[in-house]
This record gives sequence, C-alpha cells and structure tokens, in this order.
Amino acid sequence: MNIYFDKTNGLVPVIIQHHFTLQVLMLGYMNEEAFAKTLADDKVTFFSRRKNRLWTKGETSGNFLTVKNITVDCDNDTILIKALPNGPTCHTGATSCFGEETSKGFLYELENTISKRIDENDQHSYTNNLYRKGINKVAQKVGEEAVELIIEAKDNDDHLFKNEAADLIYHFLILLKAKNIMLTDVENMLHQRVKK
Repeated sequence: MNIYFDKTNGLVPVIIQHHFTLQVLMLGYMNEEAFAKTLADDKVTFFSRRKNRLWTKGETSGNFLTVKNITVDCDNDTILIKALPNGPTCHTGATSCFGEETSKGFLYELENTISKRIDENDQHSYTNNLYRKGINKVAQKVGEEAVELIIEAKDNDDHLFKNEAADLIYHFLILLKAKNIMLTDVENMLHQRVKK
C-alpha cells in the first residue's frame, strides 16, 4: 500500500467507518509511524496534533477501534479504515463524532450477533438453539414467519405487520447462517439484477 505522506507534510487524513453499518465514525490523522503501528496492532493509532505524539484510540477509555479493512483513495493521500468499535467512538459518548445515530446497516450488526451466538454455542440463546435443530427446522420457521407476515398484510394493523416483518428478517438471517451464505451475497445478487 503506497501512501504519499510527504505530499501532505507527513500527515494524511484517515476516515474511520463502521465495518458493518458503514457509518462514518470519526476523522483523524496518521503519519507513517502511526500507520505502521495500526497495521502491526490491528487497532487504530493516530498522530495527535494536539498531544504531538502517537495516540491509540481507546488507550484511555478502552473504546478501541479494531481494524477490519484499509483502503487508500485514488490520490494515495487519504486513508479509509473500516473498523469495529469497542464502545462509543466519540468522547461525548455518541456512536459517531458527527453526532448522528443511524440504523443504516443494522442488519449487518444483527447478522454478526447471530453468527457470534451460534459460533460460541450459547446454550441460553434462542438463535443458537434453533440453529442446532438443523436446516429443516430453521427453514420451517422462516416459512411460518412468512405466512404470518402475509396474514398481517391483509389487515390494517401496521404495528403487527412490522413485528412480523422483523421476525421474518431475523429468521431469514439465521437461515443464511445455516446455509453459510452472507447477507452481502444476497445484496450482490440484487446489485447484479439492477445492473441488467
């Protein structure tokens, strides 16, 4: 990865984006040393212009940013890091330093939670217990939820309809896990259809 630190007086801007929701969490700056430490530790380290030293996000609060993906822009002078935050990113306690809370991309967080409960074999988890019953039971549950959604669609109770829609999506995500297919795989299929 070739980054032109010298082009911007040794510091390049770094945009931090949530790995699942894609929400922009914060902006910071890195020099070559901060970038090397980020790569080595898999935790985001900035160069703090105020402190005039390297600063690992979360070194005081414990709210580290675990690196999942790093890309550089077309001019090689701005870095985009997709990370998983261990708690709020902003010092104010907000998810994002830009103050916005968003449910965009929440399905990817939910997919991750479902996967975690199954992978850790959480005995107290409804999700894990359903998954352990096998693909037929999971598929049957998706079918039941789809029928319940259709029934609610014929009535005028939006609250019940939304509840059934949520149940269907939740169980669909468990079915995807059972089939070893990611939500992004389905999303890519839809993208391909739009392009046609």
